[in-house]
Amino acid sequence: MPDNKAVVYQGPGKVEVQEVPYPGFELKDGPGVNPANVGRKVPHGAIIKAVATNICGSDQHMVRGRTTAPAGLTLGHEITGEVIETGPDVEFIKVGDLVSVPFNIACGRCRNCKEGKTGVCENVNPDRAGSAYGYVDMGGWVGGQAQYVLVPYADWNLLKFPDRDRAMEKILDLAMLSDIFPTGYHGCVSAGVTTGSTVYIAGAGPVGLAAGVSAFLLGAAVVIVGDLNKERLEQARSFGCETVDVSQGDPQDQIAQIVGEPEVDCGVDAVGFEARGHGAEAETERPATVLNSLMQLTRAGGALGIPGLYVTGDPGAADEAAKKGSLSIRLGLGWAKSHAFYTGQCPVMRYNRKLMMAILHDRVQIAKAVNATPIPLDRAPQGYEEFDRGAARKYVLDPHGLLAKAG
Repeated sequence: MPDNKAVVYQGPGKVEVQEVPYPGFELKDGPGVNPANVGRKVPHGAIIKAVATNICGSDQHMVRGRTTAPAGLTLGHEITGEVIETGPDVEFIKVGDLVSVPFNIACGRCRNCKEGKTGVCENVNPDRAGSAYGYVDMGGWVGGQAQYVLVPYADWNLLKFPDRDRAMEKILDLAMLSDIFPTGYHGCVSAGVTTGSTVYIAGAGPVGLAAGVSAFLLGAAVVIVGDLNKERLEQARSFGCETVDVSQGDPQDQIAQIVGEPEVDCGVDAVGFEARGHGAEAETERPATVLNSLMQLTRAGGALGIPGLYVTGDPGAADEAAKKGSLSIRLGLGWAKSHAFYTGQCPVMRYNRKLMMAILHDRVQIAKAVNATPIPLDRAPQGYEEFDRGAARKYVLDPHGLLAKAG
């Protein structure tokens, strides 16, 4: 069997590319693997040769030491690749298929999966509903920032691209289907974005930029993106977003200058639990800032889509409450304004086929919008460092040099 190199978390601030075991159709013991999953047979799985596997802001939280992730964890949950082997229970996915892998691992059999809530599958994580590849407390399924990765429940989970050659022409765009494009779209859908909406998106990282693209796709009249990072704000402007520099103060004043009033129809949180303050507090971590700000600036009767990550364990938090995921949220304000809140993992399968069609038929250029930047797998540590410094890019790892050939 082939060698397998992967990106492995070594501890706060450090990742390395190392040799790891080639995947088989059984979960083995290892860093982060739930003991109850050790020995689990996966005859319904497929081995994927990664064509593209992306660095995500959620990975960055772990690498910064802001979770309880153990050293030795293979990272990565954004996977696009070719099926090279299938288990004996796989009926419809075939060797040679080019596929997108939703970051949610879902069985397709439980109540939640049958209701389309694939982000909270009940059968893949023994500790609680919901799972993902290469992520802390998510069941221990091995990460996909690797040359080869196992995908369980292949017939259910994998989205096959209908034409391989056509897909390879747009492979950077299609690589965004595993997470950030559906996640940004989900944030907008759950915030109620529709024709003529005014939308404020907190965060101009890749998910925030994907949300901006999604808002336009859904028909928004005005899309405003707020951030502290000037390069990322410039990237948001590159495809038509208005921008707010929250280091200059409360975003409401700047929003009023754009739309004529200090509120919007829809709010999206694409920042999550490492939020910083606004204005004079822009360099200070204030984890509740974004949520409280969105309640202030979203109109009464509006909705907040919250795809930004919040965790139950954050050892690097500024206070004891935040270490347990408890934040000082102004729930009374949201209640008084009759806001709807929608949180949690995006159920990728609810959107990925539709968004694939939008890409294949030139309705959207998501890779350009998020500045997707391919790099070799061996440069992953550098990609993590640059992303952590605020690079206005979405780094896409190229484990086999196939992106370079496609480009």
